[in-house]
Amino acid sequence: MGYLVGVTALWAFSFSLIGVYLAGQVDSYFAVLVRVTLAMLVFLPFLRPSLLRGKQRLALMALGAIQLGVMYTFFYHSFLLLSVPEVLLFTIFTPVYIALLDDLMFKRFTPIYLVTAVLAVIGAGVIRYDGVDSGFWLGFLVVQGANLCFAIGQVGYRRLASGLPPTLAWHNVFGWFFIGAMLVALPAFLLFGNNSALPTTSLQWGVLAWLGLVASGVGYFAWNQGATKVDAGTLAIMNNALVPAGLVVNLVIWNRDAELDKLLLGAAIMGASLWLNHWWLQRRKVAAAAS
Repeated sequence: MGYLVGVTALWAFSFSLIGVYLAGQVDSYFAVLVRVTLAMLVFLPFLRPSLLRGKQRLALMALGAIQLGVMYTFFYHSFLLLSVPEVLLFTIFTPVYIALLDDLMFKRFTPIYLVTAVLAVIGAGVIRYDGVDSGFWLGFLVVQGANLCFAIGQVGYRRLASGLPPTLAWHNVFGWFFIGAMLVALPAFLLFGNNSALPTTSLQWGVLAWLGLVASGVGYFAWNQGATKVDAGTLAIMNNALVPAGLVVNLVIWNRDAELDKLLLGAAIMGASLWLNHWWLQRRKVAAAAS
């Protein structure tokens, strides 16, 4: 779980940079294109096409296209339909999709994963809920499209990895993931981008470089690797760990206001869901050893 915790901290800090230096100043589709391009350039020197068969390369590209390209297209369009608090609130349903999709792809049903995922949603909801406006349903559906794409990417990566040799050097094949994302990000910018809202300062370019090389390049590689090393319940819960982490970063670094009682209560509920998931896994291991 160390990968997921580390990336959660990285993304919490990085998302705060977006809010401070890019949001409302730099075109979102251009920002996504730069992030995906830089992340792809990180892994292209290591790419070894011979390590994967054609179908496996296409599968990894498809996962990148969905988890990054299509997800970001949905996500950024949602800001045209919803307020920022509403978008943040509606992103908390990803754990439920992960729990259900993982069971579907691996052809099983694990009720405890769904229970702990719902607990994670409740915990994040306690932290983020600020009320919603009427007529928000279209925006809600658009955000769920983003959530579903992010979940499909993670669960699909777990499924793909389970069928590949455990000794595979993933840094030699992960470039395909970002190539797939690029195939969506570039047309999205050409269709929806605003050429009059490009970066104008070296600081904005520096933030984009950080987001592309580190937050996207290293971040998505480490996150998806972490997804293969934990059970679906833990993965589902960790998808919402960014909510309290992001608020803590805003509070500590940027001195933004935060409702500490809601933050602590929501974090406690999410912590309880992690404990419940761990308790169930340990119980299952003991039962398997005794049989």
